Amino acid sequence: MTSIGGVEMVDWNLAVATATRLVRPGPEVSRDEARAVVAELRRHAKTSERHVRDFTRMLPDGAEVNDTPVLVVDRAGWVKANVAGFRELLGPLLGKMQERRAGTPGGSVLGAVGGKVTGVELGMLLSFLASRVLGQYETFAPAALDLPGSTGGGRLLLVAPNIVHVERELEVDPHDFRLWVCLHEETHRTQFTAVPWLRAHLEGEIQTFLGATEMDPMTILERLREAAQSFAGARSDDERGEEGRSLVELVQTPEQREVLGRLTAVMSLLEGHADFVMDGVGPEVVPSVAEIREKFQQRRASGAGRLDATLRKLLGLDAKLRQYRDGERFVRAVVGQVGMDGFNRVWTSPNTLPTKAEIAKPADWVARVHGKGSEDGGPQ
Repeated sequence: MTSIGGVEMVDWNLAVATATRLVRPGPEVSRDEARAVVAELRRHAKTSERHVRDFTRMLPDGAEVNDTPVLVVDRAGWVKANVAGFRELLGPLLGKMQERRAGTPGGSVLGAVGGKVTGVELGMLLSFLASRVLGQYETFAPAALDLPGSTGGGRLLLVAPNIVHVERELEVDPHDFRLWVCLHEETHRTQFTAVPWLRAHLEGEIQTFLGATEMDPMTILERLREAAQSFAGARSDDERGEEGRSLVELVQTPEQREVLGRLTAVMSLLEGHADFVMDGVGPEVVPSVAEIREKFQQRRASGAGRLDATLRKLLGLDAKLRQYRDGERFVRAVVGQVGMDGFNRVWTSPNTLPTKAEIAKPADWVARVHGKGSEDGGPQ
């Protein structure tokens, strides 16, 4: 589907090889230490499942769910898993590009060269991210014979070397930190296993976003030129806005920006909910949670230096940090007004998800979904 004459439009194997070659080595640990970390993360993931379900009340007592696997991986394993996920999600878009390119002179040659270039670029991006991700619920994981526990439908990844690196950097209790991370990631796992329609809804939005991709090379080049001018400071601050726009935003079509607004709201909800749950459960089961939270927030805010901050801005990763902050404020405000069960009405259907505007104004979501004003209190 994604090849022309047997040539892949994205050389996925080259992406994996590039990323694993460029990614920085993890912290030094002995073989016994590594085994102990992996075993503890698996135990904490299992323990977190009950803590999260009890706190969120997203699942009725005794409810059966389609469970998903928990994998403890190294940086190369994270890269391989994410390349598999990209390949799954981008299939329809690349098929569309294939149809267009197949009718052009030299299409096969362009496909071969472009596939190599794109593979290297994707590998470079993944090498940057692979040393920063602590854990991830891989929502669109495909079935894969070379990845254990891969049956399709989602899996939880815990990146052991990154967790060890950060716990050492922050100088926090390693056992507490590992459980704290697992609480956050297990919340994402619970979100998708307890809400059957959520995965399909997100996939539909992403496919709509990808389907609106502008195929005209001149249009894409024009938007890239706008991006270059923006980041070079060629435009005024008024034109760029207070925070500027990322490269990702500048190459979007108007239709894509509408979809992105909806996706931003959902991701803010999911990330904020995970932070809220992590902080809610933490004091009961993580003795040093206050110290961990303070140090981790400082780390999030400061980044890892000027180059890291520039890359985050260019790639649109600053939006991820805003999602944690804005989403957590939304969840905290709604739970404070209508209680946990009232908040859980957010999971009823896509129509009860908050809009981007409602993330900023939680009382508007309460008024729409619960039919009550901000002055009212308590669940109906």
